[in-house]
Amino acid sequence: MTREIVEALKRILKARGMTYANLASALRLSTPTVKRLFSQRSFTLERLEQILKVLEMDFYELVRISHSKRSGPVELSLVQETALAKDARLFSVFWLITNEWRFDEIVAEFKLGAAQITTFYARLERLRLIDWRPGNRVRLRVPKHYVWRAGGPLRKAYGLKVITEFMRSRFDAPQDAFHFEAQELSSESAVVVKRRLERFAAEINELVEMDAAAPAKKRVTLGVLLACRPWGISIVHALRADPQGLRA
Repeated sequence: MTREIVEALKRILKARGMTYANLASALRLSTPTVKRLFSQRSFTLERLEQILKVLEMDFYELVRISHSKRSGPVELSLVQETALAKDARLFSVFWLITNEWRFDEIVAEFKLGAAQITTFYARLERLRLIDWRPGNRVRLRVPKHYVWRAGGPLRKAYGLKVITEFMRSRFDAPQDAFHFEAQELSSESAVVVKRRLERFAAEINELVEMDAAAPAKKRVTLGVLLACRPWGISIVHALRADPQGLRA
């Protein structure tokens, strides 16, 4: 078994809050045996299938997670972005698919009939965004964690709307958090902050991959805004031009 696969399994166990002892109990093995399997990477295909069954995921998902840490975010093609930007419902269905919603879950939860969703699936397949398989099973043909093009169709169509709706909150619910810092740093330290934000974004995406197997209704859509740029509050900048500015 490759090191990447075993490391991915370790990360998934950690994300699920499972110890080697928990896994051993589910597999009806001793804890030392499970530890040895991981340390020696001596999984048989049958044993791996048993572990994946406990984790409620398939081998394809495991391979995707094992590669996700090495592959960075990429952009969609201009044609793909343009099509998604022109049709909010098409974009919404694609967003649900990237978040592991199944066909039947979309039908049950949203005001879209099976015939409509079928049409959207067909369009997404023609755009080479998904691979549509028998039984309405879908696999993405593009990276799950793609980024919107700078100044591209998706940002122009939805960027301001997304940020405005996200910030229209008091951020006082149990799962909410809001921290804003405007501090003076050296250029070198500013670069460090940027890199740490990028690393944190990668960690969030890793958790998303690990939770993908959970039913859609057991997951919460969590918005996380990570941003940094040279910035200062306008009322302070006004003092440079007009020392009396604050009195107005």
